[in-house]
Amino acid sequence: MIEVSDLAKRFGNFDAVRGVSFTVREGESLGLLGPNGAGKTTIMRMITGSLPPTGGAVKIDGLDMYDHPAAIKKIIGYLPERPPLYPDMTVREYLGFAASIRGVASDAIDEAIRRTASICGVTDRLNKLIRSLSKGYQQRVGLAQALVHEPRVLILDEPTSGLDPRQIIEIRDLIRDLGESRTVIFSSHILSEVTAVCSKVAIIGNGRLLLEESMSGVSGRVGEGRRIHLSVARPHMVDEARLMALDGVISLKGASTGNWIIGTRAGIDVREAVAGAVFEMGAGLVEMKSETISLEDVFMRVVAGGQA
Repeated sequence: MIEVSDLAKRFGNFDAVRGVSFTVREGESLGLLGPNGAGKTTIMRMITGSLPPTGGAVKIDGLDMYDHPAAIKKIIGYLPERPPLYPDMTVREYLGFAASIRGVASDAIDEAIRRTASICGVTDRLNKLIRSLSKGYQQRVGLAQALVHEPRVLILDEPTSGLDPRQIIEIRDLIRDLGESRTVIFSSHILSEVTAVCSKVAIIGNGRLLLEESMSGVSGRVGEGRRIHLSVARPHMVDEARLMALDGVISLKGASTGNWIIGTRAGIDVREAVAGAVFEMGAGLVEMKSETISLEDVFMRVVAGGQA
């Protein structure tokens, strides 16, 4: 559905984006992650045709963005980080304007407004001035303008930026629902949002693609699967070298007296082997808990190490 190939953007002597390539299949939701200044917004602007690239190509639905911009923009809905709102319009006027410039037929605009307002939860705000709305409702209106022409692709740049926790949850849930019937690219600084909303992640650092992977396989791409928290009664009897020699163990770190954190290789369950080794040592197994490597762990490791 979306093919980004060797995309590059230079501003003067600064390379903001350097040879980024990734794909998003129809119906997928891609989370675009990266520190501030990594190039996420620049990439999104090039995907939507708002900014010409220095090099590379963007294809959507098999069409090249720069050969067929009008045709492609008809199937894209774009929400920039700052919603493009007109505060002196009512919500109804604004959505009507957005529908008109997006090519919705004049006799279908009222129905488009009704449908989109219902999806975004702003039906009871249609006759209110946009400037009178809370930031959360203004964000909903910004999302509504991106949906009013029923696009198949949604590009959302930091859609929960500046919202309070309740508003973040509301917008996140709305985006997740929208992603069930659309292809979505979604950028965020809140990693838990990407985990909750997206089926795939791309991590950007210094203008380069550092990792592209499904959410289910993301921890395996950095070589680590689960962490085991081990607690024993007689720590002086633990042979750390023996634990490190177990198949699938890739790291061992003492957390406190009698407690260790064991890093394991993706795809290998070492819990039984660890328990057996501790028993044979006579160290007295007190507790053993395992946890999945989080997206935050992967993000920090990939960005710090530049892994791909």
